[in-house]
Amino acid sequence: MLTAKGLFQEIIGNDESFRLFCSIAASGESQGGWENARIAALVAPGMAELTPKIVRHGADEDKHGRIFRALMRKRGLEPVPVPPDTDYTMLLERRGIGLTHDKLRRDEPLTEEDVIVYLAHSRVTEQRAADQMDMLVAYFGDHPELGRAIRMIEDDEANHLAYCHEELLRLARAGHGRLIQRTLRESALVEIRVYRDVSLAVMGHMGRVLGWSRPKAAVLAAGIHAMYAYERAAGWHRMVGLRTPERLDALGGPAVPAPAC
Repeated sequence: MLTAKGLFQEIIGNDESFRLFCSIAASGESQGGWENARIAALVAPGMAELTPKIVRHGADEDKHGRIFRALMRKRGLEPVPVPPDTDYTMLLERRGIGLTHDKLRRDEPLTEEDVIVYLAHSRVTEQRAADQMDMLVAYFGDHPELGRAIRMIEDDEANHLAYCHEELLRLARAGHGRLIQRTLRESALVEIRVYRDVSLAVMGHMGRVLGWSRPKAAVLAAGIHAMYAYERAAGWHRMVGLRTPERLDALGGPAVPAPAC
């Protein structure tokens, strides 16, 4: 019987599939680090109090990229080019979600609406990241090779999600509630489609590396489509709700250094 744990065990047990998995993850984290650094540099003048937290967010993302690259080096592996159909961040941008790289490359201050869009987009994508890391920690938190690294990333992602909740609630109380809810909904509905497409692409590439049979690949694809159907019907609501987090001021301090993998 196919299980998520068994699937990940197969992926991390093979050097080529592990290298592809880590390369995709490292690329996405590095992109997130660059985006946050640019947002921090351009943040709307009236929202300057957010700058240190955005800087911390970006530093954490950069750290995660380094962690995934270090996991590859530990096996004597080099990163591989990321297939375009697995580039989650860029596919979201092409569908109009978040702040474009073109905007972030300009030296023009962001507006308050831009910052709210960034936070709402982050709230959605950090929910996905937090869910994925929770799953990996549940399966591999004690793994001798991966455990320490994924536990650190999981803790960071929980902080990022808490930060998004706290800041969006503060901005909603300041009168931005309608924009926040509209942006959250739009972002979530696009994100679940992109996540489905990226999941299918990643599994396709993994299947070719690992030599999966057609029936196995078909079962995995059916599972991805079933998850999308659930998220399209109701599951997306978990990505748009806002609540006071248990961790307040989660990004109020300096980034924690990466572990020696």
